Amino acid sequence: MMQPAPKNAAEQKALIYCRVSHVKQRTQGHGLDSQEHRCRLYAEQQGYEVEAVFPDDRSGGGDFMKRPGMVALLNYLETHPQHDYVVIFDDLKRFARDTIFHFMLRHRLAEYNASVECLNFKFEDTPEGEFVETVFAAQGQLERKQNQRQTIQKMRARLENGYWVFSAPIGYRYEKTAGQGKLLVRDEPLASIVKEGLKGFGSGRFQTQAEVKRFFESYAAFPRDKYGEVRNQRVTEILTRSVYAGYVQSTKWNISLRKGHHEPLIDYETFTAIQYRLQEKAKVPTRRDLNEDFPLRGFILCGDCERPLTANWSKSKTGDRHAYYLCYNKDCVSHRKSIRRDKLEGDFVDVLHALQPTEHHGRVIRTVFKSMWDYQLHRSAQLADSIKAEITKLDGQIDTLVNRIVEATSASVTAAYEKRIAAMESRKTELSEKAARTGQPTRPYEELFQLALDFLSNPWNLWSSGNLKDRRMVLKLTFSERLAYHRELGFSNPKTSLPFRVLEEICMDRSKMAHRGGFEPPTPRFVVWCSIQLSYRCGPVDCPEDCDRERG
Repeated sequence: MMQPAPKNAAEQKALIYCRVSHVKQRTQGHGLDSQEHRCRLYAEQQGYEVEAVFPDDRSGGGDFMKRPGMVALLNYLETHPQHDYVVIFDDLKRFARDTIFHFMLRHRLAEYNASVECLNFKFEDTPEGEFVETVFAAQGQLERKQNQRQTIQKMRARLENGYWVFSAPIGYRYEKTAGQGKLLVRDEPLASIVKEGLKGFGSGRFQTQAEVKRFFESYAAFPRDKYGEVRNQRVTEILTRSVYAGYVQSTKWNISLRKGHHEPLIDYETFTAIQYRLQEKAKVPTRRDLNEDFPLRGFILCGDCERPLTANWSKSKTGDRHAYYLCYNKDCVSHRKSIRRDKLEGDFVDVLHALQPTEHHGRVIRTVFKSMWDYQLHRSAQLADSIKAEITKLDGQIDTLVNRIVEATSASVTAAYEKRIAAMESRKTELSEKAARTGQPTRPYEELFQLALDFLSNPWNLWSSGNLKDRRMVLKLTFSERLAYHRELGFSNPKTSLPFRVLEEICMDRSKMAHRGGFEPPTPRFVVWCSIQLSYRCGPVDCPEDCDRERG
């Protein structure tokens, strides 16, 4: 619908506003270009001089102040008060698809002495014109809300069927699949990065969210905000999203947790462990100043005051640089008394070497491992049966609570029942995944045994890699607490972790077991028993190892 040109059309300046509802319509379509072309053609026919074009690629939900292009247009009018512009729209629906915001926008434009012209609607300042304009604005609002309702209904139905419908989380992307539509698939290398971060926090490798954040920041491929940073909020979102465990849910739409169709990055048990760790008390984050130069910084205590040693580089008069560990406690007798890094770390390596068992003890360890493996296989079968029994019990409890909800008349009681059901459903999900994995080993015995034996037989091999992460892992896995070091006496009574203590008991034969006759005086011959029969010994102290006496 073409409108007659004003009397001063030759001097009239115009602004064009174009809008599409989504950024994809701008990047993959020609909606903005076609609108601008039609508006320019209209301005040329009316004799207007187009001064600027303001495009938008978002709807704003009816609120024009949520559209960057519209905000820019209003700012332009405010900074150019010397002109009375004509604002041209392609269609009335591009103006504002909300009755209230429609007239608010009309009022704002009138404040800047800007008139509005539309290619398919004629604005008239008459009661009849205002009525027609109101009807068209209300129609646009109705269509917008109907489309919104239909979109939400489709999204809810798809989510209820186990399909993620929101923006793809970091580590995933959408891909069209036959018979399933758009489905989340792994987006490498981000998927592997996120997976390692999640598993690291769930296992305790990363003690705090700050450590997970620094892990993500170590990869240039990990997405950052406009300031080039990985925000704490993003890390929290990754750690708390069940979608990474292969499940979907929506508290906003009251859709409970359910199995998704996409490939999970972690199992649900790991996800549950992460949520449990998030609820624990805050821990002190790993120091930022840990580096390859001083891998023992913060782990080694001063032997005099038991405060953590710090470390630094010192330059001599000749210009040579030397590395030292030292105590900064002013009340300590060893305050600022340096310990050469080579001396301290050399003594530490001696401690690691001392943990290496002999070849004979290695055979004993292999026997113990195989015995434990067979025992765990038997226990796994029993555990699988107990898990299935617990799932059956939970099903019965859930059915009971559902019946109580039907009979309940109080909203608070109903809410309490629903909360308990949600907790039971979560527990049932965890048990179902656990039952699917229980009974059969995830890896062959030889592979798992070799990994454990390689470390337990010689933790120094991992330490000698020189990688800071590997060395920090050795400290966590080998020792149960930090080590105290004295400048003159060296390390004092290092306390190893449980696996090494058990091996020490086996290898050093420190375990004292009851003789065959109970706690009566020992007979000339007795047997030392462990979880398996390790060795036979003859009673007399002076008996040689190759004694021919009857054993056992």
